[in-house]
Amino acid sequence: MAIKKFTANADNTIVNSFETNMSTRATGSNTGESDIVEVYSIWARQQVSSSAATGSQELSRVLMNFPITDISSSRVSNVIPASGSVSFYLKVFEAEHSRAIPKDFELVVQAISKSWEEGDGLDITTYKDLTKNEEGSNWMRASKAAAWDSAGADYHANPTFVQYFTGGIGDVEINITELVEEWIHGNKSNYGLGIRLSSSYEAYYSSSTGANVGGIIQNPDGAKKSYYTKRFFSRGSQFYYKRPRIEARWNSVTKDDRGLFYFSSSLAPAEDNLNTLYLYNYVRGRLRNIPAIGTGSIYVSLYSGSSDDTSPGGSRLVLYDNNTAITGGYASTGIYTCSIGMTKSTSTTLDTLYDVWHNNSSTQYFTGAIQTNQYTGNTHTREPTYYINITNLQNSYMRDQTARFNLYVREKNWSPTIYTKATDTAEHYTIQSASYRVVRIIDGLEAVPHYTGSDFASGLSYDVSGNYFDFDMNLLQPGYEYGFKFAFYDDELSSWQEQNELFKFRVEKYEY
Repeated sequence: MAIKKFTANADNTIVNSFETNMSTRATGSNTGESDIVEVYSIWARQQVSSSAATGSQELSRVLMNFPITDISSSRVSNVIPASGSVSFYLKVFEAEHSRAIPKDFELVVQAISKSWEEGDGLDITTYKDLTKNEEGSNWMRASKAAAWDSAGADYHANPTFVQYFTGGIGDVEINITELVEEWIHGNKSNYGLGIRLSSSYEAYYSSSTGANVGGIIQNPDGAKKSYYTKRFFSRGSQFYYKRPRIEARWNSVTKDDRGLFYFSSSLAPAEDNLNTLYLYNYVRGRLRNIPAIGTGSIYVSLYSGSSDDTSPGGSRLVLYDNNTAITGGYASTGIYTCSIGMTKSTSTTLDTLYDVWHNNSSTQYFTGAIQTNQYTGNTHTREPTYYINITNLQNSYMRDQTARFNLYVREKNWSPTIYTKATDTAEHYTIQSASYRVVRIIDGLEAVPHYTGSDFASGLSYDVSGNYFDFDMNLLQPGYEYGFKFAFYDDELSSWQEQNELFKFRVEKYEY
């Protein structure tokens, strides 16, 4: 599992816009219970002076808060990895509407520096739901107990995140890892974040004093045009997948080359001449650190087989670095790994190697077997097509369940002999770079997309048994049928090729 979502627990739209009478500003309005939030800037709608409508600025900004304590708890329980190994993305989804939308503008996201209240207003059109100095935030007040230091909410100057919109259509998706880590580590108190147009896109206003006047923001470098209106779904939206969230993504792919062990060859670059091996130390069905090793170093040596080729025999083999043991290390609880390689001797047949994990002395912890391969050239380009299946797919899963899925893959032109069929486990083909996505069957909505960028959050791992991945059903809205789709990366085409198969399952609600 390499994706975790944390939905907003409070949001509100605050404005200094005119009410419908075009004379009173709605700075006391609150829309904390609305299913829509919006950002806009209007300039010169109301001529209140003869000097280029200096007081006609109308702005809308969005406040959002997120459950950072849940993110911290997830890290403590090792659900999400440590700082530096995970990225956090703010995702806020555009709400389609019948009004005009701004074009070619820039949104700014910054941490809010004061505690604020969500409120229970609904009116996002005429701004009739006023806090009246009671519970709820607005343009002038953060809460019943406290006003903002500056109209329009108080913000930390750093870090600042920016997203530019060309043409106006699109969702907010910004990497805010720096801010989330500050919240987790207590370097900033979590009062949420604000989303607004950057100052050069918010409406112009210049007062003779050089300061804000009431609810009007001093902005002499602002825009003398309008950017109206960018709307988003709020946390109260009926659309489950459109609610604003912070999404944690990380690369949890494990590439265990025990089933893809290749001898070193001049045909391959240096990195492909090394093989990554893993030791999984299960004790009573649970991963446990080896007491004498803990999180320290472990050593690995390779041996040829005994006379009957059923166990290690002879002396340690010489590895790619001219040593007979390689230093491995701790990966996670109960899991150790190493990168190892060796050149095949022309005088010795080594179809099977034995890897022995030890303390570089007399204590051996584990012995495994490795079937070897050699790099060879081809006389034609590959045109692979595959048969795939999830071998342990169930009809349904509970929403609080995390399941591991095993993907069986073989090339479609594979032609086993009758003997192979009768006596062996079916041959499988390991895909070294594979990704999954999830679609909702009823309408084709993409519930989880392919995340194949630097985080590679939707990547599949592999070991000697083939490809696999873990999936948290809590990412999906219960009560619907979904399907997994897979894509494999083709190095020759330098692109992802999505496979035709769709594997359906259902996510059930809790049973009481």
